[in-house]
Amino acid sequence: VHIAESGGGLVQPGGSLGLSCAATGDIFSTKVMGWYRQAPGKERELVAQMLGSGTPQYGESAEGRFTIARDSAANIVLLHMHRLRPDDTAIYYCYLQISSSTLQISQYWGQGTQVTVSS
Repeated sequence: VHIAESGGGLVQPGGSLGLSCAATGDIFSTKVMGWYRQAPGKERELVAQMLGSGTPQYGESAEGRFTIARDSAANIVLLHMHRLRPDDTAIYYCYLQISSSTLQISQYWGQGTQVTVSS
């Protein structure tokens, strides 16, 4: 399974940014797909994820500002981030939990993409 992340970069406080994550490979079904982030000196935390049922889950910091969307046929999730704050600065990692064609459950992490919110 391969994960390709795109998006990220530098944005001013109050601005918006989008992240995209696409998964390819032996994926029979997607159980969870979404984004986590890790700021310097802090633990990795949930930003937003989409369950296989189509139910979104948001971390406390993302609630009301970020929106996650999914193209289940293409195994793509999009994270739309609005009203960004300096404390949103972190490396954002795509997370994937899938069932393969042999029904093996596995989880994967992307390599991460930097989001910096600064004036």
